[in-house]
Amino acid sequence: MTSLDPALDVLDKDGVRLTVEDAVATVTLTCPDKRNAQSPAMWRALTEAGRMLPGSVRVVVLRGEGKSFSAGLDRQAFTPEGFDGEPSFLDLARGSDAELDAVIAEYQEAFTWWRRHDVVSIAAVQGHAIGAGFQLALACDLRVAAQDAQFAMRETSLGLVPDLTGTHPLVTAVGYARALEICATGRVVHADEAERIGLANLVVPREDLAAAARDLAAALLAAPRDAVIETKALLRGAAERTYEEQRVAERAAQARRLRDLAGLAD
Repeated sequence: MTSLDPALDVLDKDGVRLTVEDAVATVTLTCPDKRNAQSPAMWRALTEAGRMLPGSVRVVVLRGEGKSFSAGLDRQAFTPEGFDGEPSFLDLARGSDAELDAVIAEYQEAFTWWRRHDVVSIAAVQGHAIGAGFQLALACDLRVAAQDAQFAMRETSLGLVPDLTGTHPLVTAVGYARALEICATGRVVHADEAERIGLANLVVPREDLAAAARDLAAALLAAPRDAVIETKALLRGAAERTYEEQRVAERAAQARRLRDLAGLAD
């Protein structure tokens, strides 16, 4: 690390690299030769990256090296032997309900922290975002897509279901009927459609993807942190609240902000 390199490497293992520069963290999938195919080891590294975020971080950018964001679960998972040192799918099926639930819950942890209240996460998606890759993009608050991005949920065609936390944000983004159609058919959603139906916030040429993610991160940093945190909480909870409950939540949040700005907060 030198003064000419302001980015701090915090983690680099199992296909995941975490770097931090001031208030922006970047999580990079680093297996381009496998189109950033995912494995349990990668999921544990993603979970670790979330736990290692410094408190100063306000925005997290998720990206993948190479041609694709993530082509989904590594096909080795579907072989009888699975991954070295990991339970195969057959082993999982033979376990008790509690054991199976615990393993899947551990895998899901890699996908849950991206929406925590104190950061805003951005997925910068190029090429394939298939299955687990699609769900990882959905785990983020916002998505910027390159024009060549292709989203697809292929689990159902394999006799499985999307179980890495992707179903809730997908339904939230596009509605039940379209989410069912996308998952049940496994079809590709191209970037232009993704933007039209609310899966992508922005679509840009492939060569502009990194710059677009940086510009969005900078725009998110322009507002005071606590105001963004309160606004995110309001919006995240809106779907579960009634109109009147949301009014109450808005008043309470604004009262906290006014007292804070007046120097009267506890």
